[in-house]
Amino acid sequence: MDIVALVDVLVVAMPLLYALLVGIYAVSFFLNLASITRLKTPALVFTVGLHVVYIAIRTVAFDHPPITTVFEIMTMLAVCISIAYTYIELRTKASNTGMFILLLAFVFQLVSSLNIRDLTEIAPILRSRLLGFHVSTALLGYTAISLSAVYGFLYLMLYREIKSSSFGLIYNKLPNLEMLEKMSSKSEIFGFIMLTVAIAIGLIWLPKAFDSFSYLDPKLIGTMTVWALYAISLAAKRKLGWQGRKMMIVSLIAFGFVFLSMTVINMYMSGFHSFY
Repeated sequence: MDIVALVDVLVVAMPLLYALLVGIYAVSFFLNLASITRLKTPALVFTVGLHVVYIAIRTVAFDHPPITTVFEIMTMLAVCISIAYTYIELRTKASNTGMFILLLAFVFQLVSSLNIRDLTEIAPILRSRLLGFHVSTALLGYTAISLSAVYGFLYLMLYREIKSSSFGLIYNKLPNLEMLEKMSSKSEIFGFIMLTVAIAIGLIWLPKAFDSFSYLDPKLIGTMTVWALYAISLAAKRKLGWQGRKMMIVSLIAFGFVFLSMTVINMYMSGFHSFY
């Protein structure tokens, strides 16, 4: 089997594997069967590992990282969501939120597999491996930060149920407040580290790649502002002892600026720092 044929096999296999993975987490969540629950983490690690292999093989087969179209970016988003969630599950040993998070990865991968094309003719700048690492680490950073906000939101919902003594599905099925705070914190730290790496790579590569490079580009300013907000948030937690509900609210406020940066600034205000 040649390498392009192997890519085509994995294009079909990846959404099927994600569907099976979500099914395993769903059965465990609703029925709590011990035999199925034991399969969750091994199935997760296998699927994520194979997805990383798919990205690597695709990069070699077409001589560029899969970042040149919306549908290539979608498979990158799917693998970033899965990697960030795997990190959180392995660090916290809590897997009850996996069904909801991995469902997003499945949807992104399904849309990608249905529409992705084998591209060999692209702009030379998009063949840069350094650009591939820059985009990959940035996506990992923003994905982990988004997961931190999701766990922060679940924390506040559970906090409200407990305060009102109204115990529903969230109270019965999701982790407790302490664990949700831990999952949000781990996601935030992982996202901050990845975003730091992405910024460092960008500051090295961008001036060499663009004659019109400017540190005043709105997208760069937006990214640095997001990085500074999370640096202040982590410093406040470490130095001032901020925790619990206060930190979850700060996390959601910071995510609001991430959303603004990724939508309005990215789509309408970026200058040289746009490739599509």
